[in-house]
Amino acid sequence: MSERPATVFPDVFPANCPSRVLLDHVTSKWGVLVIASLSEGTLRWSELRRRAEGVSEKMLAQTLRTLEADGLVHREQHPVVPPRVDYSLTPLGTELAALLVPLMHWVFENSGDS
Repeated sequence: MSERPATVFPDVFPANCPSRVLLDHVTSKWGVLVIASLSEGTLRWSELRRRAEGVSEKMLAQTLRTLEADGLVHREQHPVVPPRVDYSLTPLGTELAALLVPLMHWVFENSGDS
């Protein structure tokens, strides 16, 4: 019987690994949907809320703040009345989306309801 190959990133498994926090943010249900939505281009708050059906205002705000703090989402507030805020992916967010969107396609194709 052969041994399993060594894990590529063995340092991500300890509970105190800092990558766990980012992993939690980018793989949360709303985090995934926000990143996937923004992979298609810049969106306003209301557009994101409609796109991610079922997300509450509080949860969307929290998710956007978290992803912005992680350096994945850029928030641009325009000095107009009524207030206008646009959200887009940063270069790091775009890099993540390039990996995440194919996974979402796989999930959709294999979810049983597609």
